[in-house]
Amino acid sequence: MGSVIRSLVFYGVFYGLTVFWVIAAMIALALGPHALPKVADSWSAMHRHCVEGILGIRIVEEGERPQEAVLYAFKHESFFEAIDIAVSLHRPVIFAKQELFSIPGWGRAAKAYGAVPVARNDGARALRSMIAQARSYASSGRPLAIFPEGTRVPHGQRKRLSSGFAGLYKVLGLAVVPVALDSGPLYHRVWKRRGTITLRFGEPIPPGLPRAEIEARVHEAINELNG
Repeated sequence: MGSVIRSLVFYGVFYGLTVFWVIAAMIALALGPHALPKVADSWSAMHRHCVEGILGIRIVEEGERPQEAVLYAFKHESFFEAIDIAVSLHRPVIFAKQELFSIPGWGRAAKAYGAVPVARNDGARALRSMIAQARSYASSGRPLAIFPEGTRVPHGQRKRLSSGFAGLYKVLGLAVVPVALDSGPLYHRVWKRRGTITLRFGEPIPPGLPRAEIEARVHEAINELNG
């Protein structure tokens, strides 16, 4: 019963407040590109406060984050990490499915923040545009983040990495920091549970490795907490 009550309060507070953040984002878009990131970052921070304060979920972060631009490869078990990513990283550039950018309002806001659409079926021209955007953001020092499995994967399962991850790793020439997490058992459910979610930032994996090796190392590292 406690989980039900906490979850209902969380849904009411978080999604109720999100309406005001959406309005703020639309205003920020009109003010120019520099206003929106602050709105997005504060929305992500509000979500974490709700997760900790209402749901009773403790967030533990382990490991170091390099100062230079790297490619973070996140395990993906729930919407928690997708919303929380702006808190766990500073102004990350996020690779997201092209379909999300067609959502009215959200697409404009995501592009203004620095998200890069992944157009898997739009040919070489779209791929070149994606790489150019990613390189531009990386040269500015911002961290890049990707969910290499391509979709949410239930806790306890190990999905092969999407084919585009190794290609992106190759053309960007950046080190990869794998991020293991275990949000699924607590957050990926209607009635969310108390407990601890751990985000474990692994050691950087250098650029230039063969495809089989980088995929194997990242796959192993992001599943460290997938017991």
